[in-house]
Amino acid sequence: MTTRTLDRWRAPAGYALLAVLLFAVAPALLGDFRLGQLARYLCFAIVAVGISLAWGRGGMLTLGQGLFFGLGGYAMAMHLKLADAGAGQLPDFMLLYGDANALPWWWEPFRSPAVALAAVLLLPMGIAAAIGYAVFRRRVRGAYFAILSQALAAAFAILLVGQQATTGGTNGLTNFQGFFGFSLLDPVNRRTVYFLIAGVLLALMVLTRQLFLSRYGELLVAVRDSEERVRFLGYDPALVKLAAYVLSAGMAGIAGALFVPAVGIISPALIGIAPSIQFVIGAAIGGRASVAGAAAGAVAVAWAQTSLSEEFPAAWTYFQAGLFIAVVAFLPGGLVSLRRLLARRGPRPAEVPA
Repeated sequence: MTTRTLDRWRAPAGYALLAVLLFAVAPALLGDFRLGQLARYLCFAIVAVGISLAWGRGGMLTLGQGLFFGLGGYAMAMHLKLADAGAGQLPDFMLLYGDANALPWWWEPFRSPAVALAAVLLLPMGIAAAIGYAVFRRRVRGAYFAILSQALAAAFAILLVGQQATTGGTNGLTNFQGFFGFSLLDPVNRRTVYFLIAGVLLALMVLTRQLFLSRYGELLVAVRDSEERVRFLGYDPALVKLAAYVLSAGMAGIAGALFVPAVGIISPALIGIAPSIQFVIGAAIGGRASVAGAAAGAVAVAWAQTSLSEEFPAAWTYFQAGLFIAVVAFLPGGLVSLRRLLARRGPRPAEVPA
């Protein structure tokens, strides 16, 4: 079998192996609690796949993915709370706080499952389109774009905290009983949610890889490396970057929506500056230019945070920061590039003496 044939089948074989691990091995080996944790990690991996497109290929350091994650999460959570309350009733937290005698007008559309599902995608992508169009047209990039995106995530979290009667404030929305007619109290249904998340992750990974290999993917890399040259060739770099940014926001919105039934909560603490930075750290450590690397890095960082923070609660943040600095400084391609680096430094053929 030739090297070209091996290269052609390496990626499909890798995705097939990943499917076996997610759909067969993990459910067989993990209990309900650990499988629920893995579902949470896979939601972060979905965000990282979007970051690999926007940052790894497009060069846009997206430090505000928490904004889009939160929009998708709150859109799903609002529908689930209304479904649990029943027709014409208020969600439980509104009755508890006593600040609302009637359902706010902007909550009412989310009684419809179709509206909620559409909002999961359209809200993040629409806001990303508006922000991206304004920013990229003015050629804002680099550190300025990163700071702006981070500020938007922080502003959204602050807005949610200040609206306790309608968003739950710092407590967020929690205690969901059902998910589109299925009880989340049933372990079988919770496993179904895990399978749904795993399937969405695999589908988005395949889709993103195809984008990498397409003409658009090549154009996105060209814009990242030299915007002026691409503009000279007749393309609009702002539109090229905008498409990647909007798609990345859509993936974050989907991840947020799936996070809600998997974990049972969405709150400002999960969508602010710190979570947005953690999304980027996971993608960077795994390898932001690789779909599989970014997803694996996100899962690894989330798992390490859960495991190590229990034993070293005060030192985990420093360990995470140190790992990120070490990868950026010594392995900018992430851990996925370690194999190529070792192969490049491997033993060389002995020289034939003259």
